[in-house]
Amino acid sequence: MGFVKPQLPPVDAETFRTLPRGERLKLLTRHWVEYGFGTPYAVYVFYVVKCLAYVGGAAFVISLTPGLGPVGQVASWWSEPIVYQKLIVFTLLWEVLGLGCGSGPLTSRFNPVIGSVLYWLRPGTIRLPPWPDRVPLTRGSRRTGFDVALYAAVLASAGWLLTRPGDGSHVPGSDGIGLLDARAAVPLIVSLAVLGLRDKTIFLAARGEQYWLSLLLFFFPYADMFIGFQLVMLALWWGAATSKLNHHFPFVVATMMSNSPLIPSRWLKRRFYRDHPRDLRPSRLPFFLAHVGTTTEYAVPLYLVFLGDGGFWTWAALLYMAVFHLHILSTVPMGVPLEWNLFFIFSLFHLFGAHGGVHVWELQSPWLLAVVLPSLLLLPLLGNVRPDLVSFLPAMRYYAGNWATSVWLFTGDALARLETNLTTACRLPHRQLESLYDESTALLMSHKVQSWRSMHSHGRAHNGLIDRVTAGQEDTVVMDGELIAGFAIGWNFGEGHLHNDQLLHAVQDRCGFAPGEVRVICLEGQPLHRLTQAYEVHDAALGLLERGHVKVHDMLTRQPWPTDGTDYPVYDVESLHPLTSVPHQAGPPATQDGATTTPTQDATS
Repeated sequence: MGFVKPQLPPVDAETFRTLPRGERLKLLTRHWVEYGFGTPYAVYVFYVVKCLAYVGGAAFVISLTPGLGPVGQVASWWSEPIVYQKLIVFTLLWEVLGLGCGSGPLTSRFNPVIGSVLYWLRPGTIRLPPWPDRVPLTRGSRRTGFDVALYAAVLASAGWLLTRPGDGSHVPGSDGIGLLDARAAVPLIVSLAVLGLRDKTIFLAARGEQYWLSLLLFFFPYADMFIGFQLVMLALWWGAATSKLNHHFPFVVATMMSNSPLIPSRWLKRRFYRDHPRDLRPSRLPFFLAHVGTTTEYAVPLYLVFLGDGGFWTWAALLYMAVFHLHILSTVPMGVPLEWNLFFIFSLFHLFGAHGGVHVWELQSPWLLAVVLPSLLLLPLLGNVRPDLVSFLPAMRYYAGNWATSVWLFTGDALARLETNLTTACRLPHRQLESLYDESTALLMSHKVQSWRSMHSHGRAHNGLIDRVTAGQEDTVVMDGELIAGFAIGWNFGEGHLHNDQLLHAVQDRCGFAPGEVRVICLEGQPLHRLTQAYEVHDAALGLLERGHVKVHDMLTRQPWPTDGTDYPVYDVESLHPLTSVPHQAGPPATQDGATTTPTQDATS
C-alpha cells in the first residue's frame, strides 16, 4: 500500500473481468481480511485533516462569542455552558453541509469528496419526502426552488445562531456570559423540521435525532437543559448497545478491524476469522470484543448519569469512554462518523466533568421529559420492533450490522442511462475512480464495496437473493444501493430506506426503464423479537415482483460468496410477478403474526 496507490487483489483486470461473480467475491473477501478496503494512506491523511478542521473550525467560531476570548485561551473557556450549545449548532451545520458522516473516499465519494450541499442547493435533484401521502404539500420527488430556499434557510439560521452572544443570565460557571437566547434557535428548529417533511434525507444528514432534538432543550433553564443533554447522550449509548444485541455485530467487528489502519499485522487480522481463507465467519475474538463494546455502552454511561459524583471513579469512567470512542474513530469505519465520535468525547468531559455537579435526580421540569422521551424511548422502541417504519438513525440502531440494505441490478445500457437522465453533482463512483486512476485500478477498487457488504451477515443474504433474481446471469451489473444513493441524492450513510423502492420510483420517473432493465432487492433490518428479515424484489417498470423472508441463521452459516448449485432458502414467499429468470412456487400462507418459518419448495433446508 502506498501513499496514493491502493492495495489491490493479486489479479489483473482482464482476468478479473472473466471470473464469475462468486469467484470475484471469493477473491475480494479473502483480500479484505488482510487489507480491508486497501485504502491509500493519502485517504487517511484526508480524514485526519478533516477532523482537525472540524475541531479547529468549531473552536474558532465559538471563540468569537463575546466574553469568551481567543482560541489560544480555549483552556479558560471550554467549560462555559454556551460553548456546548454552540458546538451542537456548529456540528449540525457541519453535518448538514455534508462535511461529516458520509463524506470522502471511504463512502465511495472520490471527486467531489462531498455531495449534500452540492445537491440540495440545486433544483431538479431528487428529494425523498418521508410521508408524501399523509403530509400535505410534500408529494413529488423533484427538488424545487422552495426546497432550495428552505435548505438555504437552514444554513443561514444555523450560521446566524452561531453569531449570537450569551444572554448574560447567571449560570454556575458561566462567568456572566450566560446562555443563548432560546428564541434565536426557532428559525433553525422550524426550517429544518419543515424541510425534513419535504426531504427526509436532509433531516437524517443533519443528525436530527440528536442535534435537532438538543435544540429544543435550549428552552429550559441551565440545570434542566444539561440534564436533558445527559439524557440524550445516555439514550444514544444505550440505543447503540441495544442494537448490538444480535448475531450480526461480530461480523461488523471483524470487518471493521480488517479495515483498521492501526493494525498493520496481517497475522492479527486473520485471527478475527475462523480459518482464513477457507472459513471467513467471525472467530471468537470479534464475539468477545462485541460483548465488551455492548457492556461498555450500557454500564459506563449508567454510572456517569446516575451514580457519578465527580470523584476518582467518575474521571476513570470518563477516560475509559474517551478511549472507547478513540478506538472507534481509529478504525475509520465505512460511513466515517468521525466527527460524531469527537463530539461524544467532548460531551463526556463537558457534561459529566465540567458540569458533573448537575445530577439527573435534580430535574425540575417534567415538560423536559415530555420533549425528550418520545424521541429517546418511543421511537427507538418502534424502530426495533418495526424497523421498516423508522430509520436506523432515530431508532438509534447504530453501527451494529442490522440495517435496511439494497442491491440494484442493471442490464443492457440501463446504468449509463441512469447517469445521463438524473440531475446530479457527480458521476457514478466507478466513473469518478476512472478520473483518478487507470481503468484496471478503478475496476478493482470499485468492486471492493461488494466485498465489504459480503463480509457482513446480511451480505450473505444479498448474495443468495442476487442469484435467485438473476439465476447467475453474469451480464447483470450489480451495484450496492449505497452507491446509488450517493450518486442520486447526494448522501449515503447506511440508511437503506434512502435507496429502496421509493428512490426506484423517482429514478423511473426520469429514466423510463423497460421491464427487467433495473431491479432492486431490498432487505429490511431484523426486528428485535424475530430471527428473520423481510425482503422485497422490485422492478422499475413492473413494481413489486416478490416479497418474503430470510432467516438470520442462514446468513450466519454461510461464507461471504455465493455457493454454486445451492439455492438460498427463502420463506413466506408472495409472488406478484414472476422473477425474470427464476421460476418459483409460492410458499404456504403466513401465520397471523407473519412469523411462519416454513420454506418455499425451492428453498434448501
